Amino acid sequence: MEKTIKIEIKKEKLEGLEYYSKLLNKDINTILDEALGQYFDSENEKLITKEQNMTNLDFDEFWDGVEL
Repeated sequence: MEKTIKIEIKKEKLEGLEYYSKLLNKDINTILDEALGQYFDSENEKLITKEQNMTNLDFDEFWDGVEL
């Protein structure tokens, strides 16, 4: 199933894509793919860090003060 999405790019970003495409001799699609890959990696790292910070208590700290 193919999905169609609308992508809007600001003029400055488009000019930057064209500039770096020529400078680096890379296709604009390649630049966008690499940029999205870096973005996803960065966001995934943030999510992992956030999750680790939420669960950084050891067993004794977690159960401290709990009466059974």
